[in-house]
Amino acid sequence: MAEALTRDMIDEHLKTLDGWTTDGRRIERLYSIPHIQGAAFIVHIAAIQDEFGHHSDATLGYKTVHVSISSSDIGGYVAEHDIELARRIQEIASAHGAR
Repeated sequence: MAEALTRDMIDEHLKTLDGWTTDGRRIERLYSIPHIQGAAFIVHIAAIQDEFGHHSDATLGYKTVHVSISSSDIGGYVAEHDIELARRIQEIASAHGAR
């Protein structure tokens, strides 16, 4: 079972993830992206989530995609695999035109 990261640990990880924030219980990022590219970005995020066997919330808005990640198996807190999922999402974002 994964272990919850402390707020300090999360903050340290987020220094390497541009634009990601935390409230201590989840990590989040709001991407600006044209609507159709946003839909493709959501599909790509879903494929990565399936690869990880770990699913986050990704919401398509008008010219935005909001991603919120936490681990339900540890009470909705952030674990190392959440950080890795965010890192993978960040790696594909620019290819979709997300900023």
